[in-house]
Amino acid sequence: MAVIAAEPSLSRDLISLTKPRIISLLLVTTIAPMYAAGSPSWVTVLLVTIGGYLMAGGANAINMYIDRDIDDVMARTRLRPLPSGRMSPVQVLAFGIACATLATWMLAHFVNVLTAGLALAGFYFYVFIYTRLLKRTSPQNIVIGGAAGAFPPLVGWAATTGTLDVSALCLFLIVFYWTPPHFWALALLKQVDYGRAKVPMAPLVWGERETMHQMVWYTVILIVLTLLPVLFGAFGWFYLVSALVLNALLMRGVLRMIAAAKAGQPWSGPAWWVYKYTLLYLALLFVAMAVDRAIAR
Repeated sequence: MAVIAAEPSLSRDLISLTKPRIISLLLVTTIAPMYAAGSPSWVTVLLVTIGGYLMAGGANAINMYIDRDIDDVMARTRLRPLPSGRMSPVQVLAFGIACATLATWMLAHFVNVLTAGLALAGFYFYVFIYTRLLKRTSPQNIVIGGAAGAFPPLVGWAATTGTLDVSALCLFLIVFYWTPPHFWALALLKQVDYGRAKVPMAPLVWGERETMHQMVWYTVILIVLTLLPVLFGAFGWFYLVSALVLNALLMRGVLRMIAAAKAGQPWSGPAWWVYKYTLLYLALLFVAMAVDRAIAR
């Protein structure tokens, strides 16, 4: 039986502007810390989920507005609503601003001001620091710009506790140092696209080997950071075992990629594995935090 592709529609385009697949991981790193920090009500979790989606979705929409010129020349992005001509720049910009405004009001009014402020800070960092300032000018774009994706754990922690502490900072750093290995794996695979768009991603500036070596060092730092909360008692045995297993698989994947490159063998397969695994890695790591605290209670 033939599968008929869905026709483009305004509702589908608006949803696609928010990049729901990316937001799903951001929501995991927002909600899991809420349960790691305490026992939030389901109403608070629902409000933070909706507000977090709107804020991240607004940032993603404005990212597409700013990047509409390079999206038009990259194979994986040219079918987006703007480069395809299905929506106008003004529509996309207005949608992004509306989402962020509604999210700020909702989080500030129904959760707390700190939560709203942190979510808005992540929005501004992604739009202005990463997209406007770094993405097209520096191979460090992913390193520094990755801080934008590290705000969700702070948002979740603040929503439950109304404050931030060392544990929350550690979660921020985990996502921050997770970002380069994750995105550089994709950058290695999409060099042609990034080169065509003149985006100075690490493999194009430093070369493939150096990028891979940098991935190793960031992975080492990431592993240390994931174990640090256990040392000061934030998490217990369940999280420790989960982190050790997840970290071992991640390091094995990165080293396999480098070994293939050094041997002159195809490394795209291991690189794809690293890219896809890092998505699962971060989700499972944060879920392990919440489960660990539930066991402890």
